[in-house]
Amino acid sequence: MTADLVFTVCAGTFGLAIGSFLNVVIYRLPKMMQAEWQAQCAELDGREPATTPKFNLLVPGSHCPKCSTPLRVRDNLPLLSFALAGGKCAHCGAPISRRYPVVEVLTATLSVWAALHFGFGIAGLAALLLVFALIALTFIDADTTLLPDSLTLPLLWIGLLLNVNSTFVPLREAVVGAAAGYLILWSIYWLFKLATGKEGMGYGDFKLLAALGAWLGWKMLLPILLLSSVVGAAVGIVLLILARRGREVPIPFGPYLAAAGFIALIYGEDISRRFLPF
Repeated sequence: MTADLVFTVCAGTFGLAIGSFLNVVIYRLPKMMQAEWQAQCAELDGREPATTPKFNLLVPGSHCPKCSTPLRVRDNLPLLSFALAGGKCAHCGAPISRRYPVVEVLTATLSVWAALHFGFGIAGLAALLLVFALIALTFIDADTTLLPDSLTLPLLWIGLLLNVNSTFVPLREAVVGAAAGYLILWSIYWLFKLATGKEGMGYGDFKLLAALGAWLGWKMLLPILLLSSVVGAAVGIVLLILARRGREVPIPFGPYLAAAGFIALIYGEDISRRFLPF
């Protein structure tokens, strides 16, 4: 069995486990951010922050949101526990969100895809890290319209550090990609705001595109923007037609940037060769 095949199998298995952890990140990180904001607001007002139980990515342990029963190890096995319990809590019978197995399967699938493309090595391991971060950002933004700095900014710096040795692109292209990625959406934001008086997107989108530019270089910015804009517009139109979302309800752009970023990660060279011959 070759090293690349072993790596692919391990990536899929590890992806399932990481997918389970990403479910925790997706649910808890926005709540941690909200608690931090409330504490900061209280401090600015000269008030004592409210005393709350310790809450982070590790504490409290996993438990049923309905009956609060702590989950055992056998209740936390990716996919298997959900299937054996019939999609319900083993203690109180409350239904478990289908989101959990979806995230686990998606993480495993994209991990295998990235591992098959890059093989074992620095690029392959780094690609897995990018996949994990993009999945977390996708679902957090879809739920809250937030793209946490605690994910986007480290992603940007990691991309630049990886490309010091041209892991994905030369460092010059990565630096220009990071700067241009931020400034492009920043400029669009301000042009739209000056023209309409409304905010068309959030600052988290600027930082995510900057991070993708740091990883994949400036040449991938245009394909990422085009692909994410087309898909985002199509989804928005469908939602309007189905009357599921009013015109004033914001549509998060992060998931489309993340999806386009993954496509550029895997097929970036082909995209550059076919559509950007210059």
